[in-house]
Amino acid sequence: MQQGLTGAGLGKLESDTQLIELASRYHFSVVDVSAKGLVDRLGTDEALSLLEERHIRIGAIGLSVEWRKGDREFLEGLAALPAEAAAAAALGCTRCCTYILPSTDLPAAHFMAQATKRLRLCAEILGAYGIRLGLEFVGPHHLRTQWKHPFIWTMQETLDWIDAIHAPNVGLLLDAFHWHTNEMEVADIHSLKPEQIVHVHINDARDVPVQDVLDNDRLYPGEGVIDLTGFLQALDRIGYNGPVTQEILTAAAPEGSPEELAAKSRQAFDKVFGAAGLV
Repeated sequence: MQQGLTGAGLGKLESDTQLIELASRYHFSVVDVSAKGLVDRLGTDEALSLLEERHIRIGAIGLSVEWRKGDREFLEGLAALPAEAAAAAALGCTRCCTYILPSTDLPAAHFMAQATKRLRLCAEILGAYGIRLGLEFVGPHHLRTQWKHPFIWTMQETLDWIDAIHAPNVGLLLDAFHWHTNEMEVADIHSLKPEQIVHVHINDARDVPVQDVLDNDRLYPGEGVIDLTGFLQALDRIGYNGPVTQEILTAAAPEGSPEELAAKSRQAFDKVFGAAGLV
């Protein structure tokens, strides 16, 4: 598996370049960044040189298309997607991800039908550039009732939706935090084929009742109660060898400089991957 960083958990970064530099310095191999942002700022050749010199790959880009709101917002984002996909492909990135909120103010059936068509269109555009689309189910209980109508928050529901979208390049973004808040087991990961997983996030949770776990109160890997040993061993057992990137969402910025937090992240990865026997 490819150990990586996102900007979440590193404090106030100056730029994507700083994230890439820190990832390289602390022996990570991937980062999740905007490929188009990097290309727009540096140009394709310089961006490629930076990544190659630092031995870093882009693990995934985020899907910037606003598929949850009105037609105008969706169509504006869709029009920009080919350029974003082209930039990602030029930098060797083959993954794009988005999250599914577990409740919605729209009638759920209408929202499902509309979102299915929209995500299929996004997947078709991304697929033309050799990019897969990962859908992340979101598990925390407080978000399941944040909006009027319940929607999707389990892995099986997401897999069912992926079948309905019916595009060959759509799969799961599996996040340890949402695996935990769904009270899932190692066996649930064993039920997957590696090709069903597009991307993985890793983090940890406080020792509180699972219904009280907050989405923006995450810990660094190894600081909490998630069975990350079982999580990582299960991914290894099924043959997943893609990116595993840290995502630490917090209500307030974490204490410490980006340098200190990158070092802390390295120690966290060493701890949990070591405990899983994956060093």
